Amino acid sequence: MDRTMEQNSKIQLIYDACNAVFSQKDQLPSFQQIQWLRNLLDITSAIDLGIDEFGLCGSPSTSPKSTVEGLICGQGVRNITYIHIYECDNFSMGVFCFPAGGVLPLHDHPGMTVLSKLLYGSVYIKAYDWVKVVNSGCQTFGLASRAVDGIFKAPCEASVLFPRSGGNIHSFTALTPCAILDVLSPPYSEEFGRPSTYFSDFHIPSLPGYAMLEEKDLPDDLVVTGAPYVGPRINVA
Repeated sequence: MDRTMEQNSKIQLIYDACNAVFSQKDQLPSFQQIQWLRNLLDITSAIDLGIDEFGLCGSPSTSPKSTVEGLICGQGVRNITYIHIYECDNFSMGVFCFPAGGVLPLHDHPGMTVLSKLLYGSVYIKAYDWVKVVNSGCQTFGLASRAVDGIFKAPCEASVLFPRSGGNIHSFTALTPCAILDVLSPPYSEEFGRPSTYFSDFHIPSLPGYAMLEEKDLPDDLVVTGAPYVGPRINVA
């Protein structure tokens, strides 16, 4: 792939936009900037990121196989698989590939803006926002309102969640093999107080649309494997 094609690749356009939008210190992105990013995610497909939904990979395995063209086969994952594309202090980009039935439990995005694009497949998404939260020092719990509760099937528009709205605490359940492109700003960081926290939800019969959320340990049965990014090279500014 020549340099001109790399510069015009969809992932290069997303990187350039993220670099412009999320590198502004102490300034939240505007509605227009978020919409710009959403539009770029919406015109991006799995193949633009080096992922072939079906491919020529044969039977599923514990890690993604490549097609003869050097693409990752989306149907060839047995575990939830994360393809790390890029990360800096201001944002990160990556793709989660799910086998049918794969579940990423309720987890939060502390202080983050997150854009997610379903590249292919069908997924059930449940998401909450805090109404009242208590952090006892050893556990976080509180009342949350349900922001999203539904099935999404590609093609559909990219979604956006913000630090306090849009469904900052969400879960994914893959109904079919699927893949989700995620852009996070800023990225997770234990050092800077942005760990990933998992939750259980308990519905309140007398309050439809609300639930009590309670922090829980990382689920023992949650397995996320890593895979290399094989899409177009990103020219980093």
